Order: sequence, then C-alpha cells, then structure tokens
Amino acid sequence: MENKMVVGSQARILYCNQAGRSRIAAAFNKAVAAGEISDPIVLSRDHHDVSGTDSPYRETSNITDGSMWCADMAVQNVIGDAMRGATYVSIHNGGGVGWGEVMNGGFGMVLDGSEEAGEAAVSMLHWDVSNGVCRRAWAGHPLAQHAITNTQNTVPGYNITMCNVADQEMLKNL
Repeated sequence: MENKMVVGSQARILYCNQAGRSRIAAAFNKAVAAGEISDPIVLSRDHHDVSGTDSPYRETSNITDGSMWCADMAVQNVIGDAMRGATYVSIHNGGGVGWGEVMNGGFGMVLDGSEEAGEAAVSMLHWDVSNGVCRRAWAGHPLAQHAITNTQNTVPGYNITMCNVADQEMLKNL
C-alpha cells in the first residue's frame, strides 16, 4: 500500500467532528495496544480549532456577545485538557494574526495503548471541542446551541448550563 501524504487543514487534529475525533483516538490507542502500530502515537493541536484560540479578528470573530475580546477560552481549554489527561499543554501568542492579537492554547497526548490513555483521549477530545462550542452557544448561536445540546444528550456525564435567550421583541418594548 502506498502512503498518501496529507498536509494543511486536513492533516490537523483528526480533521473531523467531536465524536469522530474521540473514536479515531480510541482506535489508534487500541491499535497500539494490539501491536498493529508498533510505537505510541502523539496527537497534538497547536491553535487551529474551535476551543484553542481567542482572536477577535479570526477564530472568535463570530462570537457577537462581546466576549470575542476576552482571552479566556484558550486558557480554560488547556486547563480542561490538562485535567482530562493531556500529556502536555501550552499557552502561546501570535498564531498567524500577530503578537498581541490572539491567545492560543494547544495540547499533546501520548496514546501508548494503555486503558488510561484511551479513556483520557476520549474525555479530553470531547472537552477540547465542547469548550468552544459552549462559548458560541452561550453567545446565542443557534447551530452551536443545537450541537452542544446533542453533545449533552449523547456524551455520558455532560451536564452543560445552557443560555437563556431573551425575547428580542420584549426587550424592544422595555
């Protein structure tokens, strides 16, 4: 079988949705455990993702509740990733839009075939995506609200505080 090199966006962080990332990571870990892959695998992400970057000029520009100017999501993301078993996390600045214009959070996770690594990968990758989707849901984005409701209904143990959207007509009459 010939290898086909994949570069760019499709080569980043298991280019698929939240559930797909967790399933692929679990499959990689099982393959290492079974000896189908000879050595541990490191999954990593720098800043190119829904939760890893706070940049009002790019990644968080569609968060219209005013929080796009806050640099909290990247920090919350790496703390959550670390608590869920990431091998390492990083906070860095720059990320393509320039120093001082963005805050980034990244992670790396070693999949060594152990049960612990498999459980951590599933838990951490669900969090890694959910954090950013929640922020957009809390800002009132209907598709993000739908996605995070689906996550809450399908991922065991997720109990996400949902936002209450104000009736715009009622607000106009105040």
